[in-house]
Amino acid sequence: MERRSRSGRGAGPSGDLGTGGLGTGTGDLGARGPGTRGPGARAGDADTRALAVLMHAAFFLLLGASLTRFLLRHPGEARTPWIIGLSVALAALYVLGPVLGSRPTPRSLIWLGVLVAVWMVLVVLAPSFAWCAVPLFYTGLRILPPRAALALVALLTLFVVAAQLRLADGFDPNLVLAPPAVAAVATAVFVHMRRQAATQDELIDDLLRTRRELAATERREGTLAERQRLSMEIHDTLAQGLSSQQMLLQAADRTWDTDPATARRHVRTATGIAERNLAEARRFVHDLAPADLAEGGGLDAALYALADRETTQAQGRLTVRCHVEGAPHTALPDRVQSALLRIAQGALANVTEHAGATEAALTLTHLDDRTVLDIADNGHGFAPAAHTGATGGVRGHGLPAMRARLRQLGGTLTIESAPGEGTVVTAAVPLTDGPSAALTHRDPV
Repeated sequence: MERRSRSGRGAGPSGDLGTGGLGTGTGDLGARGPGTRGPGARAGDADTRALAVLMHAAFFLLLGASLTRFLLRHPGEARTPWIIGLSVALAALYVLGPVLGSRPTPRSLIWLGVLVAVWMVLVVLAPSFAWCAVPLFYTGLRILPPRAALALVALLTLFVVAAQLRLADGFDPNLVLAPPAVAAVATAVFVHMRRQAATQDELIDDLLRTRRELAATERREGTLAERQRLSMEIHDTLAQGLSSQQMLLQAADRTWDTDPATARRHVRTATGIAERNLAEARRFVHDLAPADLAEGGGLDAALYALADRETTQAQGRLTVRCHVEGAPHTALPDRVQSALLRIAQGALANVTEHAGATEAALTLTHLDDRTVLDIADNGHGFAPAAHTGATGGVRGHGLPAMRARLRQLGGTLTIESAPGEGTVVTAAVPLTDGPSAALTHRDPV
């Protein structure tokens, strides 16, 4: 908007004419609807209002100068009271313009007609008032339809030419050609400014619409990402715990009559898992952080606790050991700790349910540029290539969830297994600020 104000300032070759004309036209051009206002629009509106005040003052300065010229050159004439009265009336009518606005309503059209008529009478009585024509050019262009506005500009220009010739001692071609040239320049500048304003309004509308669409898209993507994250969290904690409880309760039901002590032990273990799941559920509600990490011991302590808990719950069928090598140079980010803990939980759940292993090992290695977690078991293993893309059914969320977690961190997932040789799952997370590595694994599952 500031650019439009500056370009309009050079509307007329004469300083008085150009400045006076802009006072009426620019103020309304800068106005915008409430739906398109932004910080830049508000700043531009403030500049436009200040410029409009300046230009309105220029109009009254021209009007006052014309009246003063008449009074100095024609003192005590009979038409003097009429000139003074019409000048006051013209000033009063001009003040009503901003109140009525720039829309072609019946009231504004009547106001414009009366304003032009008063000015014409003044020009007939005192030709020096022709200098106020350029503001009227802009007023007509601002309110009237294009053809009617051009007709009004032509009419006003004829009055200006006639007035200038009356003031001249003889015929002067410059007086005949200059007013039409000024009118043409003023009209061209106004039309250009109006088109520029319309284009800018369209651009602002497009920008606002694009921003709204982008915000909606980001909200949808954020919602989907959060749903995926929560599904992985629930799978790695609550779902795995419920699965373990189901197996323990089924085992207790089978041995309830023949071995009550073992059945009770299964029930107590299932109760412990339920308590753990309850803690996880409460942690989800609180801040969605893993309960082991929330206890304050960090990832190392959480993995030791996980290994002890899995060994206890297996009741002699599986022994899980944990080993930590090295120490991180700086504290691991919470996202990395949470992801690696969830990966360990998911991998051990797979070992318990599918591998038929008697031993498993968690190895956390802190290197200079990355942190590596290995989950190894001595189970019956499998052919990873044969399980590629197997993500359907109730099961099958464990490995895809691990991949998704590592993808978000720029890490890699490696699965090494063969029938009868056990399985090693390796999750590596880089700690440097390099480009995120694509998710790869040697034997995709």
